[in-house]
Amino acid sequence: MSTPVVVQSSSTSSTHLSPLGFSPADYPDAVRPFADVVGSELITPLAGGGEVRYANLDYAASAPALSEVASYLNEVLPYYASVHRGAGYASQVSTSLYENARSIVREFVGARADDEVVFTRNTTDSLNLLAGSVPGSGEVLYLDIEHHANLLPWQARPHRSVVAARTLAETLERVRAWLKAGEISLVAVTGASNITGEILPIAELAALAHEHGARIVVDAAQLAPHRRIDVAQADVDYLAFSGHKLYAPFGAGVLVGRRDWLDEGRPHLAGGGAVREVRLDSVAWADGPARHEAGSPNVLGAATLAKAAQVVASLDEAAWHRHEQQLRSALVDGLGTIEGVKVHRLFEDSDPGVSAASRGAVGIVNFSVAGHDAGLTAAYLSAEHGVGLRDGRFCAHPALRRLGLASGSLRASFGLGSRLEDVERLVAGVRELVERGLRLDYKVDAGRWVPALDTRAFPAWAPNTPGTAGAAPCTAED
Repeated sequence: MSTPVVVQSSSTSSTHLSPLGFSPADYPDAVRPFADVVGSELITPLAGGGEVRYANLDYAASAPALSEVASYLNEVLPYYASVHRGAGYASQVSTSLYENARSIVREFVGARADDEVVFTRNTTDSLNLLAGSVPGSGEVLYLDIEHHANLLPWQARPHRSVVAARTLAETLERVRAWLKAGEISLVAVTGASNITGEILPIAELAALAHEHGARIVVDAAQLAPHRRIDVAQADVDYLAFSGHKLYAPFGAGVLVGRRDWLDEGRPHLAGGGAVREVRLDSVAWADGPARHEAGSPNVLGAATLAKAAQVVASLDEAAWHRHEQQLRSALVDGLGTIEGVKVHRLFEDSDPGVSAASRGAVGIVNFSVAGHDAGLTAAYLSAEHGVGLRDGRFCAHPALRRLGLASGSLRASFGLGSRLEDVERLVAGVRELVERGLRLDYKVDAGRWVPALDTRAFPAWAPNTPGTAGAAPCTAED
């Protein structure tokens, strides 16, 4: 085994800098969480000793469950049973719960009455399902800014990748040019960038696609937790998103869209429930959602996703967006006061605010600190300040290379349970890093930076202690 790389601290002082003291009067709607989420008061240890409330700024990876959703889960859990073919009472209740979740999701996204709602494992699964249903040999067109989930599934069939321009307006023209020039069957585009939070004009892209005989699918994994979506009004053909980003526990996703391709497409999984009739050497496949939902479905995942959708749909939209906008403004403004910190954007003409306009941005801020490795910075913020955020390439390698961030950057993301103090603590931590450096020593262990001497202990029920667990293969890409 190679010797770990160790970075020495520049200070042995254990004194924390005082908070920046953001004035609540400047960001009045961001002082408190907008909704109750599980874990909002979680206390976590610091590597140098002491404890602090965990500042969760990693909502874009997985959002905490809404407290109302967790209560709902506890209410329905005793009735959990196999669905669709069970005669027992609990099975019938679970079947009703599962099928009603489709109706709730359909209403949540403003889908057409005849659109199919297929439950999947996550957004990635939904887009792979659709990739097996695109008919013919027409190309799929996608932008280079896409998450790998909306890029890799299309590479197995004829495809066209388009490099996004520095402005949204010019990017639309590039898409238009390729639609005119090629036999494009499907345009695949993100609703909001998982890197920077910038919102793409999906209604305009849908109009472009339809003008040239193509359909459009929107990866709404980052858009759905922050914006109301109306599939019918925007004339979107297919929409995919995940429950784990929409404040619901368990792995569940959904694909909503036009049924003709889905009813004729290759069944996503071969197995029980996806068939009408089976013989020893042949099969007659079902149509409708059942065609793609073989095996025992994630009943509780679908139910909690639907419940989360109901809660989000009930929010006061204007107040919700003010909360998010002020958090984003506080973070961007605060980082802007620190020498060497750069906030990254994909498009020069995107609105850094979070208004309902198509050129807004959701609660995601991407930044880098000159002279400081992103992974080390994230480890330091966690160990010394109790701040959780994401570092790496965010499963969007082509986009990060184009931004000059091939080695990675930092992403802070927030949502309904976030508060101004979370942002304040992040900015204070970054300022301390730039002005005073690390307090602790750090090393690379299993591909991740960790404190060289980490005093933090996991809960008794957790299987590993900090610094000893192997890094997941996609750790630097999430």
